[in-house]
Amino acid sequence: MPSEVSRLLNALGLLAVDAVLLLSFVDQLWFHDLPCPLCILQRAGFVAAGFGLALNLIFGPRPSHYGVLILGAAAGGAVAMRQVLLHIVPGSGAYGNPFLGLHLYTWAFILFATMIVGSAILLFADRQFGRAEPWAQRLSPLPLIAFAIFAVVVAGNFVSTLLLCGLGFCPDNPTHYLLFGGAES
Repeated sequence: MPSEVSRLLNALGLLAVDAVLLLSFVDQLWFHDLPCPLCILQRAGFVAAGFGLALNLIFGPRPSHYGVLILGAAAGGAVAMRQVLLHIVPGSGAYGNPFLGLHLYTWAFILFATMIVGSAILLFADRQFGRAEPWAQRLSPLPLIAFAIFAVVVAGNFVSTLLLCGLGFCPDNPTHYLLFGGAES
């Protein structure tokens, strides 16, 4: 696979991570569905996986960058699976509203698994690991847009988590932002 195709696939992957993180904000802000601690950890998994993709866009594809992506997706997938298992027993309840019949943590697990498999497939394409290209060529409009959105969304996630949890532990079932509404009751 030529490095141009790899760069395009990494940019599209980063845009997909951007979309997931943006949609989680829509769910949080529009539908007032505050993220639980496991949800926040899943977002962190998407951020870590997205960081691996961003490294590929900025510095060119490297196996170590795919390693960051795979480790981030594996950690996020483990957290998502933990949440699925917590709510799999009938009558145990669920967290959040379903989307297309599945809860967001189930979708997160599916996406993390897809990222791991996709990264493994891309690792088979040795031609992408050739010589480094100039920065200007690597940061054409699509990768640059994907990276810019990613940077904004990561900063937003950091601020959101700080507002929700303060400097301590996040509440198990948040009902309000701790920094806006005082201590959790």
